[in-house]
Amino acid sequence: MKISQRAKAIDPFFAMEFGKRAAALGELGHDVIRLSLGEPDFGAPPAVLEAAAEAARAGALPYTAALGMPALRQALAGFYLREHGVSIAPERIIVTAGASAALLLVTAALVDPGDEVIVGDPSYPCNRQFLGSFGADVRLVATGPASRFQLDAASVRANWSERTRGVMVATPSNPTGTSVPPDELAAICDWARRHDAWRIVDEIYLNLGDRDGAGRPPQTVLAVDDDAIVINSFSKYFGMTGWRLGWCVVPEALVPTMERLAQNYYICPSTIAQQAALACFTDASLAVCEERRLEFGRRRKLVLEGLADIGLPVPVPPDGAFYVYFDVSGTGLTSWQFCERVLQEAHVALTPGKDFGQCGADTHVRLSYAASAAHLAEALRRLGEFMARLRAS
Repeated sequence: MKISQRAKAIDPFFAMEFGKRAAALGELGHDVIRLSLGEPDFGAPPAVLEAAAEAARAGALPYTAALGMPALRQALAGFYLREHGVSIAPERIIVTAGASAALLLVTAALVDPGDEVIVGDPSYPCNRQFLGSFGADVRLVATGPASRFQLDAASVRANWSERTRGVMVATPSNPTGTSVPPDELAAICDWARRHDAWRIVDEIYLNLGDRDGAGRPPQTVLAVDDDAIVINSFSKYFGMTGWRLGWCVVPEALVPTMERLAQNYYICPSTIAQQAALACFTDASLAVCEERRLEFGRRRKLVLEGLADIGLPVPVPPDGAFYVYFDVSGTGLTSWQFCERVLQEAHVALTPGKDFGQCGADTHVRLSYAASAAHLAEALRRLGEFMARLRAS
């Protein structure tokens, strides 16, 4: 059977690969702590589970509109107004089968073969894989601690070419958990807009970001660039990973194109997931999500202090998401070797930097603190013992 060149060009998602290895060790009876995947351990808020059960008991779960249930699109518009002070027409909000499907639709709508797209390095691998699958020439721009491992306006300008058709930013970012300062994001968007290029901003972790002094959540890019395309998900802030439900916000002119693509690619998002997700926006559910966000903050503190005690530096502390990107260059091991040995010898699953691009691929490792505080404390204890053995040898 002949495999397409598109499929051959896609690298494995190494976080999932290490997850498989961890599962195999678990089946052999080992107690493996999995810090390799960004999956909140809380699950969906109780009201969401109750809404799903009620929808299931009701029986019929027919297809919804390809762009999602109007009530859910309206609820999302209300969420933007309530949390971010931004008024968005519900018609611009498209509910999708996970954030991956949102990116699939947006990429299919915007990318032609040969289009150059600027993406920061390191960054979430699936984003560039989607772009590349539709023929984009993904220009990975190396970043570092000075720019919080994020694109900034200077790097975008320096790497712009006559073939550049768009720029993709994730804030807060996976794998680093760092965000782009609002003024810098506005400058990036302004430059791209003036060059007639589109802007995709991945805000999947936005509502897990640190609040300001007045208790306000981080600003959505839509507050400074109404025509930016936003990708978001119910997976992280709302804890609905396996429900496979996301959304995007697009300019009004793009909605008919997105509708045609959704109709053909997957008909509609899951009906039961949409009905359940309506319960995300009650005062009770939002209070649950906020308490969980605070718990992630406590876990972050635990991890940062633990890694510092062990001697594994974190060049830029995260301010959102639930990831820490730490430097293993001082261990004498590559990130891949470090992750393999820690999994085999300490039974802790992590993700090597190789997953996230070329910059820091051999020197950095991602740790997800979406696991419980007890598991994190035990994982840090095991990492400490591993590092002590490594230094002794």
